[in-house]
Amino acid sequence: MEFKEQVIKYKGRPVFIKLSMPYFDRTLKHYVEDEACFMFVNKGEVGVRSQEDYFKLNKNKAMLAKCLNYFFEPSDDESKCVDGIESVGIFLYPSVVEDLFEFDLSTSSYSLDYNLKQIEVDRLLEHYRESIDILLDNPELADDNMVKTKLKEFVLLMTKSQQAPSQLDFLAALFKPNEVGFKTTIQHNLYANLSLDELATLCHLSLSSFKRKFKEVFNDSPKKYIARKKVEKAAELLKANDLRVSDIAYDVGFESLATFNRNFINIYGKSPSEYRLSQNERSLG
Repeated sequence: MEFKEQVIKYKGRPVFIKLSMPYFDRTLKHYVEDEACFMFVNKGEVGVRSQEDYFKLNKNKAMLAKCLNYFFEPSDDESKCVDGIESVGIFLYPSVVEDLFEFDLSTSSYSLDYNLKQIEVDRLLEHYRESIDILLDNPELADDNMVKTKLKEFVLLMTKSQQAPSQLDFLAALFKPNEVGFKTTIQHNLYANLSLDELATLCHLSLSSFKRKFKEVFNDSPKKYIARKKVEKAAELLKANDLRVSDIAYDVGFESLATFNRNFINIYGKSPSEYRLSQNERSLG
């Protein structure tokens, strides 16, 4: 499967997008401005990682996301992605929804208690997905009136499914990300094999600001602190089960067995295999 993108715009902004792609590496969400997004997965399975959430999307599970940074990740079940990934996104922007509904979003203080949410694809959403697929495959049908109608239908569906008091309240809340603490973001993503650049992106910080903030919060450099926490977690796993050392290295977020071994020896003074053996001997003694 080759990369393919089909886009329908409204007022110059992409609002409906179908992406077809082969297997992929971790990637930042497609647009990084002020948009909120709903995403269907037509084919395959993808993981979604944000400051405090991680879940998987497939044909039966969709996602509603506020306007914040998050990553798409390959599914750990490669059998679900052999034919590639196909997704359909609905993108909303404050300027577009204010034009569509003549709302002043600043007049509502309503809030939703999530930044990302996994949504069951029920019959109504399935029918909606099919209708957007038809538009994307036949863009000549997608004049401004049709696009406006489909966007309004989507907002009505979401307002009801999320039990918001009104469409205005739902939309206003959708453009107000919940604040997630720096420490919470780090703790939720310690074992995810994220680079420092990617962690900084999740925190909505530049790399230099991220390193400075990390030092203030944890009194250590990100590289040292994260490596130590991963090794400590690995040590617990080595004592508790019979997983292969290479599997444990991957589970705690190391890119390679060599890097894992080097960091483990630096902290415990022995290799993971030697450490496991010494713990087994201690328990027997």
